[in-house]
Amino acid sequence: MSYGRGYVYSLQYHIVWCTKYRRNVLTTGVDDDCKRLLTDLAEEYCFRILAMEVMPDHVHVLIDAKPQFYISDMVKIIKGSLARRLFLLHPELKKKLWGGHLWNPSYCAVTVSDRSREQVEKYIESQKEKAWGGKGRPPRDLERLQRYHREVLGADHSGE
Repeated sequence: MSYGRGYVYSLQYHIVWCTKYRRNVLTTGVDDDCKRLLTDLAEEYCFRILAMEVMPDHVHVLIDAKPQFYISDMVKIIKGSLARRLFLLHPELKKKLWGGHLWNPSYCAVTVSDRSREQVEKYIESQKEKAWGGKGRPPRDLERLQRYHREVLGADHSGE
């Protein structure tokens, strides 16, 4: 729980977004810079990153945010600032992506309860350590990721 002036809150979001065209551009140092820049953004905009993993073609973050932040505005700020800073650090990214866009305009944001938070943290932290343990390919699009949240984490949200 966190405390503000006259209110108590606990707001965590699992946010996932993909690179444009699902290009594998977040590799060879770009991933480390992305993590560092995300940490800088969290400090700058006063939210906490509870878990984070940068995959070659998408990013997972679990954040704890204040209620004053609209999630859509946060995602816009994070993706926009991160793209601008990564393009400055790695101009070669623009050669791999046309149109000057690093990110796909879509994203997935799922609220996380106190009961499912540990499960989501483990999921995010294990992304690079393991091959997808489910049946078939790993979730490659937002719809499949949303279905994963409903099927695997949905049971933890029942009765709330």
